[in-house]
Amino acid sequence: MTRTPDRPPRAALAALAASAFAFVAAETLPVGLLPDIAAGLGAAESDVGLLLTSYAVVAGVSAIPLTALTMRIPRHRLLALTVAVFVASQAAAALAPSLATLAAARLVCALVHGVFWSTIAPVAARLVPPGRAGHATALVFLGNSAAIVLGVPLGTALGQALGWRVAVGAFALAGALSLVAIWRLLPPLPALPHDRDARLGALLRGAVTVLRARPVAAVCAVTVLLVVGQFVAYTYIAPLARRDGGPTGVALSALLLGYGAAGLLGNWLVGRHVDRSPGRLLTALAVAMTAALATIAAFPGPVGTVPAVLLWGAAFTASPVVLQAAILRVAPHARDAASAVYVVAFQIGIGGGALLGERLFRAGHLDALPLIGAAVTLTAAALVLAARTAFPPRTTPDTNAPRDPAPIS
Repeated sequence: MTRTPDRPPRAALAALAASAFAFVAAETLPVGLLPDIAAGLGAAESDVGLLLTSYAVVAGVSAIPLTALTMRIPRHRLLALTVAVFVASQAAAALAPSLATLAAARLVCALVHGVFWSTIAPVAARLVPPGRAGHATALVFLGNSAAIVLGVPLGTALGQALGWRVAVGAFALAGALSLVAIWRLLPPLPALPHDRDARLGALLRGAVTVLRARPVAAVCAVTVLLVVGQFVAYTYIAPLARRDGGPTGVALSALLLGYGAAGLLGNWLVGRHVDRSPGRLLTALAVAMTAALATIAAFPGPVGTVPAVLLWGAAFTASPVVLQAAILRVAPHARDAASAVYVVAFQIGIGGGALLGERLFRAGHLDALPLIGAAVTLTAAALVLAARTAFPPRTTPDTNAPRDPAPIS
């Protein structure tokens, strides 16, 4: 297999989006198959929900150290390596005989998760001209949306029809195909000079330094709040949806498909404006999430749940596009350190939200999950409005971003 170095940026961005699809679909698949995995392994649904928490904890703790240890590796090879580990871990998960073994296989993937997400956005930014980093990120994050649009609902339907192991194995295959795409389509991207000289201590100091900057701290705080608000309820969307005669089985897969389709539309719309109006966009998205979660809390059953889930999908799926573009914009000369900090913040949100949801669900307070999520996302909206340096209503093109010696055209 030979590398093709002279592909246009869109082909390389598509390869990155394919790998993002595989990572996101596999990470969140337990949400749709929570009852099936629990029944197949003889475990409680609340315990299966902890698969997201344990994954997030390991990904968050390992993101900065492993990013530092891999700074000298050319970026195209590093991304290929992380996807290769992903494929191996998913293959092991498909064969797991117990919940503990399944969790262990997922944790292997979690070790490279932080490196993958710390690297992918800076790489996307290097593939395009100055001022287009947000747009490039939005294109890559279409893979996230596609994972929710197609990956999670189709994986859920496949798992319900043929068993959850088949669904996990299918995502191992998807990862293998994305690995081939990365190897063939991503151009050679050597580590930048300041990356090659980095050490763990230097990256840790850089992470602390960028986090001390108020705009970076604000982006991370908003990230934690939005993601906690999301996963406190989304982790248990299957039991939430089936309340009062709501959808189950194939109907649940269709609802998740609608959630993802709305997210794909939201991602596309936000991607067109993310470089110009980040503050206004993120405020609108956070308020929309709040309204959707409040509706689910106030009107259980299909009449209230279905339209609210669609709004929820459109709002949250587009939010990481704005957040990732923001972290690159507020730290243009420390993108790897800032991206690593952002990944940690995101994983804290996933782990914290899933853990809070598990505690409440186990205690019999399922109905409280969307209400708590709404309160947290409303707090995030208020913080966005207060942090105008991190999320300005209008922006100017970023002409100070680090560039490759020979930009790709």
